[in-house]
Amino acid sequence: MDNDTRSRVVPVAPAAGPRRGIGLDELHLADGFWRRMQRTNTRTTLRHCLDWMEHLGWTANFDRVAQGATGGPRPGWQFSDSEIYKLLEALAWEYGRTGEGWANEVLESLVDRIAAAQDDDGYLNTCFGHGGRPPRYTDLESGHELYCTGHLLQAAVARVRTAGPDKLVEIARRAADHVCREFGPQGRAGLCGHPEIELGLAELGRALDEPRYTEQARLFVERRGHGSLRPIALLDASYFQDDVPVREAAVWRGHAVRALYLAAGAADVAADTGDTGLLEALERQWERTVERRTYLTGGMGSRHQDEGFGEDWELPPDRAYCETCAGIASIMVSWRLYLATGEVRYADLMERTLYNVVAASPGPDGRAFFYANPLHQRTAAVGIRPDRVNPRAEGGVRAPWFEVSCCPTNLARTLAGWQGYAASVEGDTVSLLQYAAGELRTALDGGALALRISTGYPYDGAVRIEVVEAPEREVRLRLRVPHWAHGATLTDRAGERGVAPGWAHVRGVLAPGSVLRLQLPVEPRLTWPDPRIDAVRGCVAVERGPLVLCAESVDLPRSWSLDAVRIDTAHPPRADGDGAVVRMTALRPPPTPPGAAGYPPYRSSAAPQQESTAPAWREVPLVPYHRWAQRGSSAMRVFLPAAPDRSGSDR
Repeated sequence: MDNDTRSRVVPVAPAAGPRRGIGLDELHLADGFWRRMQRTNTRTTLRHCLDWMEHLGWTANFDRVAQGATGGPRPGWQFSDSEIYKLLEALAWEYGRTGEGWANEVLESLVDRIAAAQDDDGYLNTCFGHGGRPPRYTDLESGHELYCTGHLLQAAVARVRTAGPDKLVEIARRAADHVCREFGPQGRAGLCGHPEIELGLAELGRALDEPRYTEQARLFVERRGHGSLRPIALLDASYFQDDVPVREAAVWRGHAVRALYLAAGAADVAADTGDTGLLEALERQWERTVERRTYLTGGMGSRHQDEGFGEDWELPPDRAYCETCAGIASIMVSWRLYLATGEVRYADLMERTLYNVVAASPGPDGRAFFYANPLHQRTAAVGIRPDRVNPRAEGGVRAPWFEVSCCPTNLARTLAGWQGYAASVEGDTVSLLQYAAGELRTALDGGALALRISTGYPYDGAVRIEVVEAPEREVRLRLRVPHWAHGATLTDRAGERGVAPGWAHVRGVLAPGSVLRLQLPVEPRLTWPDPRIDAVRGCVAVERGPLVLCAESVDLPRSWSLDAVRIDTAHPPRADGDGAVVRMTALRPPPTPPGAAGYPPYRSSAAPQQESTAPAWREVPLVPYHRWAQRGSSAMRVFLPAAPDRSGSDR
């Protein structure tokens, strides 16, 4: 690399490879979509997470260990330590990006309590290994000990890259050394039921220039897939990704977050060890999973029982699990594959997932969240009390906290470090990957490139880029044109020209004062699903730029039911505010005879006839999926049944 990325304020820094992500301090956002989300995260979500974990006693678990008072009941699930570590990571990125003193104060206070709970040999966990608690590493399948340690290491990576070595970094170093002794080549040949330690070890190895950690991460990746973990009732080894070795798997399967964290850790190992075979396996798995096991929103996971992937084309919208954490993990994988390959498709999926999963989870005030993100809510959900823990992941209403509350802290750390995904540098080439208003300044050999970006994206497709500073020698700038942006144009010193999806390369020398204009078509468009997705055959979705739109029951006429609507695909949707307006009707099937349930005895094998009168067409608004249920509990659907065409058949 042309720069020492280990000194940068950046979440992911491969030790080798041609490209790097920009540092969080290299892009300062102006007002816009992501700046508003980040500001809410700063002002409310970080404190909200801390308050709930204090209230429930999760943070006090460390105090009990330090005081030797672990004999009584322990609040929280066995993995609750990880939520404190994810909050530490979020606070570290927040402090590194903004210099917010309160974030640093909270972090240091938590670190003091955590340090007091660490054993002399580096072991650190509040659920195992102490008086009245199970012995260490006696439940590798479900205990999450190494999973928690992995999140501790990632928090330390954020700290060392934003503030330098300190107490948190030393805690993590001692914990990582313990893991290497305990599970290294001369130790026990075990692995964690929930991948994450691989990510933490690989990134800490980069941050501290310690190859032992990279090697231990590699060892964990290679141990996976040999059936060494004991099966859990009603689940098989694929739940842990322990059924097939990583480099032999054809697709991601089992628990979605586990599969994606493992893939991200394996990508780190592949990048740092030059293992092209492992990297190629991950690329194949990504391609098939995205093609056949990923929702339109970018969400992953279609089964509730194991929070996992279904089979190919098993993508029911009403039973979509699409855990928020799985969306975040998908972004983590795609980012690593982008850094390794430079392929634009990975940044495309990141954008889709950022706008339609990550942005959908938190409410406008940053104090309530979706855990699961279905694409169809059949009935308006029962309200959630703002002072209660929600016992269920599903519900159709954002909840302030969950019994398993992994998503709020995961969102907090992701939003705190959003800038790290916005652009990359490869030699003399700077690539803009995610569009947001702000000022970007990054160091290149021979000088800095500074850009002032003005845009109302994603609602407005105009992106204006002014060159504020540039090296005297020629450098290259390329702009991502999303896969849906057919008809995009770029205006630079060579004039206006059409640019195809992929990369738009700016021609000529970048001189201070010059202005570039990228115009992306964000008009609403119809999106038809692959016919092999049985659950939505005959339906269509509406998208606008990177945004998936949806219909909500609160926008329908009172006499209409959302399960009876039909969209007129002969009338193109038109833009309306931040959403669209479509032409719809609601059809009434004939009355169901008593006792016939959902299968009345029709007179012929043909489909039941709808009402014979002409349908009453109305214009109905669609809203961005990321803000559904913000106006109160509602029914919602993304895929809308298409009205029969003139021949009487559905498309």
